[in-house]
Amino acid sequence: MRTLTGFTIVACCLVLMPDFAWSADTHLAAATKFSRIPKAGSIFHDCPDCPDMVAIPEGSFDMGSPNSENSRNDDEGPVHHVKLTAFAMGKTEITRGQFSTFVIKSKYITGDKCVALKGSRFEEDSGRNWRDIGFLQTTNHPASCVSWNDAKAYTAWLSLKTGKQYRLSTEAEWEYAARGSSVTSRYWGDNPDEACGYANVADMTAKASVPGASFWLLHNCTDGYAYSAPVGSFKPNAFGLYDMLGNVTEWTEDSYHDSYKNAPLDGTAWQGDASRRVLRGGSWNSSPNLVRAARRCVNKPDERFSFVGFRVARTLP
Repeated sequence: MRTLTGFTIVACCLVLMPDFAWSADTHLAAATKFSRIPKAGSIFHDCPDCPDMVAIPEGSFDMGSPNSENSRNDDEGPVHHVKLTAFAMGKTEITRGQFSTFVIKSKYITGDKCVALKGSRFEEDSGRNWRDIGFLQTTNHPASCVSWNDAKAYTAWLSLKTGKQYRLSTEAEWEYAARGSSVTSRYWGDNPDEACGYANVADMTAKASVPGASFWLLHNCTDGYAYSAPVGSFKPNAFGLYDMLGNVTEWTEDSYHDSYKNAPLDGTAWQGDASRRVLRGGSWNSSPNLVRAARRCVNKPDERFSFVGFRVARTLP
């Protein structure tokens, strides 16, 4: 049993992928045999309303956290060396506008139940969904109240639309991309109180504006956003990726394992218990111990939270 900012998450059932219908104008784009791997660091998109993608270079890194890292959990080890091939990662989290286009075009049904703030507590609310999560958002805010199943449906739709292999990132790809070649606990360094230039987190802004936030463990800084922020509002990491820490916690492809013993060393997804999926990155209501590159959380694939969203990855070329 793991926790996300005080709300207890229990993964206890296997959920099948939902059925969804494609709209008539969705089509498989013709793939070209002349496809080439984009230059590392380049930004591209595969259609006018597709997400901006950043080409992440091949490389290797030490995945997990050393015993000396402050707030480390046992499931962040053992540290192991992973070598990855080049791939593409969403420049930002998928926005409400992008998710709305998918829902409209595919006629996808997301349901009307999400864990959100009710007063000063996070509770499951049958009246909440990605359209109304309990606070003001624009089309440029990250989509949240989105389950792992919803995120997988989006990547399947985007793959069919573009003819490219879109997916969720593997957990190893996510951490490699989040670190951006850094070896510190956060891509800006080890000091959590420097977060507010780089990430939307639980901070003094939340303390002043969010009911109950005065009882949260807070970053001692001010980021200017009590709840989620429009994507790209803070400094990117060295790979040019925004909000890899903070804003919304992000789904990954992998099943959850409570240790990295026998984990893949090539960056591929590690599958197992399909009823438990890994989330990464922390969110707008996350305390300092949660906003670290190595931090791992787990939840059921059909659960939705007002502080959980996703970004996409793409296989290259």
